[in-house]
Amino acid sequence: MKTPFRTLVIVSLLLLIGTVQTQAQCTFRNTAFSSGEFLTYNLYYNWKFVWVKAGTASMYTVGSTREGKKAFRCSLTTRGNERADKMYLMRDTLLCYVGQDMSPIYYRKGAKEAKRYTVDEVFYSYPGGKIQVKQHRQHSSGSHTWQTHTYNDCVYDMLSIFLRARSFNPSNWKQGYILNFPMVDGDSRDNARLQYKGKVTIKADNGKKYRCLELSFQQQNKGKFREIVRFFVTDDSNHIPIRLDLNLKFGAAKAFLVSMKGNRNPLESEVK
Repeated sequence: MKTPFRTLVIVSLLLLIGTVQTQAQCTFRNTAFSSGEFLTYNLYYNWKFVWVKAGTASMYTVGSTREGKKAFRCSLTTRGNERADKMYLMRDTLLCYVGQDMSPIYYRKGAKEAKRYTVDEVFYSYPGGKIQVKQHRQHSSGSHTWQTHTYNDCVYDMLSIFLRARSFNPSNWKQGYILNFPMVDGDSRDNARLQYKGKVTIKADNGKKYRCLELSFQQQNKGKFREIVRFFVTDDSNHIPIRLDLNLKFGAAKAFLVSMKGNRNPLESEVK
């Protein structure tokens, strides 16, 4: 159900959110990014105890409109190279729209992994002070399922939570601190949490070093939480993911930042 690099994002993502209870609280200020931010990554797989270059990923955020509302459009794509395709074929394309007030509007994920291809969609609306999600999944067999749920608390997909979470301030967190949050995709709602592990310096694939927050993203399965990804984001007001360590079905993977442009705030986390 979860794709490997979705967690990158999730990844990357999830920096810091707690459950909220009303529509008004589904909005939030944006202090972390601007239109035109572009991030690229190198992907590596651990294959028979050897780390090999597996492909690339990129994330692009621009100003846009959706349903007549000013919005941000965020896209994430991952591409394995020819060598990696022989081990595990992965082609993921994720897209989301959030309002300028950070409220989720729409989410889509097309994922091709091995011989399996699925599409997830989530459509958000806010009737009567609640949040309603219309969820669609195109299964690998070609069949479709639709469902609609209304919640009192806010829910997020992996990209909208990533964008929102980047504006949280973890300056008062202590090591071991945990945040719980709900996430939805094309056919489910899951409990997840983020555990703060402390600060560490990470070298990116651009040759630069950054002071980072180390975070563990965990999902609940049969009553137990399992780590899906360990990720490292800049310890500044951008909260840009620098490195991600992913636990995959077939082994392990890592993603390292190659380049960034259009960042909103100064990179105060860079280690000179």
